[in-house]
Amino acid sequence: MLFLLTACGSGAQPAATVSLSNLSPLPTPALDVVPLRVAVAAVISPKGTVESYAPLLDYLGQKLNRPVELVQRRTYMEVNDLIEQGGVDLAFVCTSAYIVGDEDFGMELLAAPQVKGETVYHAYLIVPANSQARDMADLKDKVFAFTDPISLTGRAYPTALVQQLGATPETFFSRTFFTYSHDEAIYAVANGLADGASVDSLVFDYALSRDPSLAQKVKVIHQSPPFGIPPVVVNPNLRPQVKADLQALLLGMNQDPAGQAALSAIGIERFVTLDDSAYVTARLLIQEVPLPGVP
Repeated sequence: MLFLLTACGSGAQPAATVSLSNLSPLPTPALDVVPLRVAVAAVISPKGTVESYAPLLDYLGQKLNRPVELVQRRTYMEVNDLIEQGGVDLAFVCTSAYIVGDEDFGMELLAAPQVKGETVYHAYLIVPANSQARDMADLKDKVFAFTDPISLTGRAYPTALVQQLGATPETFFSRTFFTYSHDEAIYAVANGLADGASVDSLVFDYALSRDPSLAQKVKVIHQSPPFGIPPVVVNPNLRPQVKADLQALLLGMNQDPAGQAALSAIGIERFVTLDDSAYVTARLLIQEVPLPGVP
């Protein structure tokens, strides 16, 4: 069928024709896909986080068919603020950060890693390999490296040990400083920058697997009781379907060879569900040692 189009105005103009049998569809405007924003608390240094978590983030992006954006902040509280404000969709946080976030705005557990068949971890009190220190009492008047101000294993637990000796970190140690990640605390001890530190046992074991030479530079002189493992969390206001999809994806990763490879890159076996009751001992410790800057 032909439509004849004649020009308006005076004078005859050549006719134009349009064939409806030979039309092409108009191009569809490209729609921007909102990325999945994932935060990883600074349990390990930013460089270490990017290297270790890249396979996991790539896996999530491929399975969800959407880009994934890694969001990093220096402190645990800054990551908590991001979660509360909806600045990220999913976050891997420290145990104490979860407890604080749960109390502040209802931060929700989504999943938890399982390592060596367990969902717990410990604080390791570490010193240089040639140190004569055998316990916290031997570190009096020494230099001590804390990790994050609200870290359970990196600050609260060693502070509790000092309090049991009738002192405070300010009066017990000659000097303290923050490394803002557990791997940096390990290297601070290994390189002689600190006489001691308390670190996440999972990070310590992972660091030694990546750098076996550390076993000749640092040693563990004390291990804490078990605490609930650092979880994966979401904002309570995240849409239920998104939450369910993310949880199902994480829980099924170990059934997929590509997922297994991504899990191995961060040193875990699989993700499982975990009840809040797993964090009772951590909550008791935080009641004993109030976290600075936390109401």
